[in-house]
This record gives sequence, C-alpha cells and structure tokens, in this order.
Amino acid sequence: MLKKLYKIVIVPYTLFLLYLMFLGMGRFQYDDNLITVEPVFSTIKFIQGAKSWQDIVTIVVGNIIMFVPFGFLGWIFPKLSDLKALLFTFIPAITIVEGLQYFTRMGIFEVDDILLNTVGVYLGWLCCRCIEKRFIY
Repeated sequence: MLKKLYKIVIVPYTLFLLYLMFLGMGRFQYDDNLITVEPVFSTIKFIQGAKSWQDIVTIVVGNIIMFVPFGFLGWIFPKLSDLKALLFTFIPAITIVEGLQYFTRMGIFEVDDILLNTVGVYLGWLCCRCIEKRFIY
C-alpha cells in the first residue's frame, strides 16, 4: 500500500520541488551567475545573519526535509535500495539541478544545498529501512 502510494506521489512531488527550485518562493532571475562553494561555512553565515528562526527552518531544515522522499526511490528502482547506489545516483542529479540554477540564473549554485539535500536523502533511506523492517518483512 505505501509503495503504491509512493509510486503515484513521487513524480508530481518531484515536479513541484523543481518548480520551487526554479520559479517558486519569490524566485527571480539574477543579473549574474552566482555560486557558493564554501561547504558548511556559507550555511553557518546564513544562520548567523538570519532575521528570524523561520528563515533558518525554511532554508536549512527545508533543504533537508524536502529531499527525504527521495530516500525511498528503492521502492521504484530496486537497485537504489543500496545506499551507495542511491547516493551515486542522487548526488550527480542534484548537482545537475544546482548547475541549471546557475546557468539559468534562477538560483545560486550552492555546495551546501547539495550537502543538505543529500542528508535528506540519507534520512529518507534510513526511514525507508525502518519501515521495511517493521511493516513489510
């Protein structure tokens, strides 16, 4: 039941997420191509300069939570049940998306986004394993 629901929801969810990454949340096209390659430090700077805790939750925690569903991709593609295979597939894919944000100037290529999104996928993979152990097997 969960796997069937996931298979139905993941494609529209992915499209919605891509919308948010390129057009949603007040996005606009930057005048220049922007890139942030300081891993972790740029997130720390953002947290220190944030106007409110809501900004921190929206950006930092959102970058993790929004990608948790991709940790369940093994339910559709059995080879992606293996964490290594999942990460070796996800990291290049999210890097391409970040690159598209850079080249279209509809966002900033941020290494921290790649790291936070990957943490989300990993947490999703852990949740998937727990669900499978508890309910399926």
